[in-house]
Amino acid sequence: MTNLLIHDKPQTLTDWLFDLVIAAGAFGFGCLQLTVAVNLLIPDESLRRLMGIDAMVPTPAAILAVAVTTLPLVLRRRCPWPTLLIVLTAWAFFQSQMGAVSMSLIGPLVASFTVAYSCSRAEAAVAGIASAGVIVVAASTSSLHALASLTLVQNIAFMAAATLAGYALQVRQDYLRAAEERALAAERTRETEAERRVEEERVRIAREVHDITAHSLSAVSIQAAAAERLIDRDPAAAKEAISVARGTAKEALEEIRAMIGVLRAGDGAAEARPTEGTDRMADLVAYLEGAGVKASLAQEAYDRAAVPAFVDVALFGIAREAVTNIVRHAGATRAALCLAVEPGVAVLFVDDDGRGAPNPGAGGAVGGGHGIEGMRERVRLLGGSFEAGPRVGGGFRVQARIPLDPTHEGGSHGA
Repeated sequence: MTNLLIHDKPQTLTDWLFDLVIAAGAFGFGCLQLTVAVNLLIPDESLRRLMGIDAMVPTPAAILAVAVTTLPLVLRRRCPWPTLLIVLTAWAFFQSQMGAVSMSLIGPLVASFTVAYSCSRAEAAVAGIASAGVIVVAASTSSLHALASLTLVQNIAFMAAATLAGYALQVRQDYLRAAEERALAAERTRETEAERRVEEERVRIAREVHDITAHSLSAVSIQAAAAERLIDRDPAAAKEAISVARGTAKEALEEIRAMIGVLRAGDGAAEARPTEGTDRMADLVAYLEGAGVKASLAQEAYDRAAVPAFVDVALFGIAREAVTNIVRHAGATRAALCLAVEPGVAVLFVDDDGRGAPNPGAGGAVGGGHGIEGMRERVRLLGGSFEAGPRVGGGFRVQARIPLDPTHEGGSHGA
């Protein structure tokens, strides 16, 4: 019963003051209507007397009657149902027993509006029907049948309008709350999407760093091993190997510095592209040959101008990772790199005659690295397809196909 009779929603001082103003306004309106309503309806005094109608005057009893039907509205939001029952019962009593034809219905109207606004749909319907029933019962006790019928129709119309207005306002408030909740949910979704994109960018950056360091450190390691073998019998060749290793390390350091520069906010001097594109494929061939692998490059069918920059950079990163795997794991003596542009797709093939990367489906690097898995993920993010596995007749092939149109959805495949 506590929920039905008393609403637990806390009210601020401003809420109480607002309800006090509503009650005072209703009281003033009731007193005014008490004085002028009948005079305006039947302005001729002799006709009123002939009909037996006396205009209510603001006597203490009449003012008390108006006060009883309006001042409880101060509690209308705290106790909507008790307030409606009090003011409606008081109004019906004064309307029927005191002959108050001009008794104002303002108190019950405001109370019914409040119930319809703050309670459920069923309670709003009950309030409207019950109020209309009380109005009919009160009108039936009047001896002024013609005037009472007119007043009855007017009062029922007012009560229906007040109840419907309260319910309509409740529906609107519910709609606004639902819209606000949807907006908050959409904002949370945007934040989640932003976090997901940040995570994807973090993975991409990690992959770029891995590609740079794995490629360069592998070259440094090979040149250092060569220098170690040649230091005694061929110091000049050992010196050249050390020089190449130093140059490779310097290039890797510059690339990493460029990438860090791009990540710095507001650093206008940073490079716009931390990694190079397929214009450096010849460097990969040189890297293979420097490691003792005879390499060839075919890119006559590749039109760099027709390939978006991000696709070009991705192809080079995949080729670099594949070449690094050949040097580190394949034990190959020959390798072939091929770039081509087919209708709507850029294609990369990297073939070798070695044994391939160990356990390629798990990553393609000793110790659980991210070589082949990183290449596959890079292609998947660009909507392309990727394959890596043994070739018919021996050797290993890495194949990547990336759509030139970024809106094209492809698939990611691995072997």
